[in-house]
Amino acid sequence: MTASPPPLEKAAIPVEIDRWNWGAFLLNWIWGIGNNTFIALLTLVPGAGLIMAFVLGVKGSAWAWRNGRWDSIEHFKRVQRLWAIWGVVIWLAVIVLFGGILGAVFYALKSSDAYQLAVSRLQTNAAAVNVLGAPISSGIPSGKISIEGASGRADLQFTATGTKAAGQVTVEALKEKGVWSLKVLKLKIDGRNDEIDLLNESRVELRNFRWYRAA
Repeated sequence: MTASPPPLEKAAIPVEIDRWNWGAFLLNWIWGIGNNTFIALLTLVPGAGLIMAFVLGVKGSAWAWRNGRWDSIEHFKRVQRLWAIWGVVIWLAVIVLFGGILGAVFYALKSSDAYQLAVSRLQTNAAAVNVLGAPISSGIPSGKISIEGASGRADLQFTATGTKAAGQVTVEALKEKGVWSLKVLKLKIDGRNDEIDLLNESRVELRNFRWYRAA
């Protein structure tokens, strides 16, 4: 009686597929489920995710070959190529979406009444012009704005640059009965520790401005 031939030995990884797997790297745990390579779920473990993603990139093809049912090497390569394409498409979509959300947030902050009021006060403030030098340009703001009907609050920070110096502006504003008013407007010059209160027009502050100008 003739013995049947032994089954295909999957422990031997074909040279053609023993290479970096972009689908495993980009889609990690999703790719793992689709390729019966459940060790990829370790990418969901905090602290281990990034390391495991690179491990999947290196070892993913070998693991998928051993764990899956493939008609041929070409079949394997075709499937893994589709995973890589979808990985790139999904990541590009995520980047575009994130960029759009971030851009919308920055646009909303920069076009807000609280920010515009702060910039207007900054650019017309004698102390700020004295220290920074005219004209004064303002940077993209960061922070948060909350509005409930006719009331609201804004906590913002943005850069200010003039012909003589640059600094960081801190803003706190309140909206009451539909009208915004500044509660805090401070300017910190780069390289110096103290702040200038741009809402304080006292003589003490004016003496400080003269000191800044002479420095």
